[in-house]
Amino acid sequence: MNLDSQGRATKTVVPNAGVDVSKDHLDIAWLEEQLRVPNDVKGWCEAIERLRAAGVDLVLLEATGGLERGFIVALQQAGFEVARVNPRQARDFAKSMGQLAKTDRVDARVLRDLADVVARHPRRATFIAPASDTQREHLRALMVRRRQLVDMRVAEANRLAMATQRTTRSILSVIKLLDKQIKSIDSDIDKYLDDHFKDLRAILQGTKGVGQVTTGALLSGLPELGRLDRRAICKLVGVAPLASDSGTHRGVRRIWGGRADVRTALYMATLSAKRYNPVIRQFWHRLIAAGKPKKVALVACMRKLLIILNAMVRDNAAWDASRAPTQAPSA
Repeated sequence: MNLDSQGRATKTVVPNAGVDVSKDHLDIAWLEEQLRVPNDVKGWCEAIERLRAAGVDLVLLEATGGLERGFIVALQQAGFEVARVNPRQARDFAKSMGQLAKTDRVDARVLRDLADVVARHPRRATFIAPASDTQREHLRALMVRRRQLVDMRVAEANRLAMATQRTTRSILSVIKLLDKQIKSIDSDIDKYLDDHFKDLRAILQGTKGVGQVTTGALLSGLPELGRLDRRAICKLVGVAPLASDSGTHRGVRRIWGGRADVRTALYMATLSAKRYNPVIRQFWHRLIAAGKPKKVALVACMRKLLIILNAMVRDNAAWDASRAPTQAPSA
């Protein structure tokens, strides 16, 4: 508490900052201050100096497809706590506050207000981005590039189905090149996993259904694996059934949000696990026999597989079917 000019006690305000990220610049807001700096190393240093001088506690920004990653690393290395939120969450917050206009400077002020809410939240720690890990960032870059190549191959394969005789040759040449590139980057990922994540890889891939791609997706996109409880990790990935109740109405539970890349990899792993992993296979058949729709049963299997992998990484334990949860997660 401080004293004002008349000797009355006033509450000390700890400022928090919101940052709107674009390719070329950062718009930063804290208290009644605003700053625009280039989105490069020089701009990051200037912003960090100003935020430190202002005594900023928490910095909040949106996930913008990777444009924010460098600034987050710089902030964390400077000792700031950083929260990264989904742009949809930030926009919903703006609408709830009656802020319908949208510009970079307006967005920075909205994110500042959201940062004030997050900073006082009882579960503040769950919003804080984990410290950057250089090895995981490099693995993430490899996995992103692999996904881009696979997406391009799928697009070319779709074009091939409608190609004329004159264009088929060109498309086949591109597909051949993409296949070669995918094979090359798979080799790079394999070597990188062995060099930097050998023990974790052995734990994860000791589970039937979990291969190299799923392992890479989990290690690069879910650093919280093994550090959160079963409910938190499922919500983070987006495989937890969320309630939609109001009064006496009980809505259908649905999954929502989460990390799409990790969830996609987990989905593919579960398709294999429900055939070859005895625990997941038994769970799948039990749900189907109980009359669950196949999509509901598959999501429940995804959730069960994630819970098992989370426990294995937490305990640094290899796959053991006898230790798999006997109580199934809610389908």
